[in-house]
Amino acid sequence: MWQAEHVQGRLAQLYPNTAVEILGMTTRGDQIVDRPLSTIGGKGLFIKELEVAMREGRADLAVHSMKDLPMEMPEGFVLAAISARENPGDAFVANRFAGLDELPGDAVVGTSSLRREAILRAGYPQLRIRSLRGNLDTRLRKLDAGEFDAIILAAAGLIRLGLAARIRSVLAPEQSLPAPGQGALGVEVCSGRAEMIQLAAALNDPVSAHCVRAERAFSRALGGSCQIPLAAYALVENDRLWLRGFVATQDGRQMLAGELRGAPADDESIGRALAQMLRDQGADAILEKPAGG
Repeated sequence: MWQAEHVQGRLAQLYPNTAVEILGMTTRGDQIVDRPLSTIGGKGLFIKELEVAMREGRADLAVHSMKDLPMEMPEGFVLAAISARENPGDAFVANRFAGLDELPGDAVVGTSSLRREAILRAGYPQLRIRSLRGNLDTRLRKLDAGEFDAIILAAAGLIRLGLAARIRSVLAPEQSLPAPGQGALGVEVCSGRAEMIQLAAALNDPVSAHCVRAERAFSRALGGSCQIPLAAYALVENDRLWLRGFVATQDGRQMLAGELRGAPADDESIGRALAQMLRDQGADAILEKPAGG
């Protein structure tokens, strides 16, 4: 809802003579919070109801976390804008510990992400990793109730909801490479709505869009989904796009990583090229393993 209200405010500023209303909806991904996403259908659970509303003309556009948007856009829909990115990092949240290195060996760490789980198992094999679903309030409440010693969340969500004070540390990309699109918002529109596409395009941030497109192309080329521990993070430095990515097994014992630089305009080709580099190193052997393998 914060995301929708944020985009509503931006559109109201850009088009003061246009009424912008919010159609609040609860998706299946919001409703099922007792099982890992990878076991119930993946990221598409957060968007299907919104796309039905757009198809039926009840809504003109939908706002998504780019991290939650499936890598393949369904037929009849287009991504009209990618907004300026918030902090893309993973946040370490705990009440008694300042960082991962302070956690005792038997500490319980909660995460909803196979990517974060693989990173934790690779770097901190002594920790106990448990699945953590639900909205931010639910996750923080479970931490405060003592069910977890620490939890790992997207920093962007905490910052946007005014909960930045709960962050003990933001993990550097070298410590926890972010998910494709993490921290960015996307605006989805029906592909036949040229006027809506044009209106939404004003929200696009070119640098963030280049980075996210590279990350998503990397993930798409590797069949990225909730069932594959995969990371991709791009920056634009000195007019060059720098993309880093990895694929791993859920237990973190196998991980292939790489990086590539190029012109920002070549964003998607850079993503595909990095994916091919990892395939050349043997990524298919990892990709063919089921989650948990």
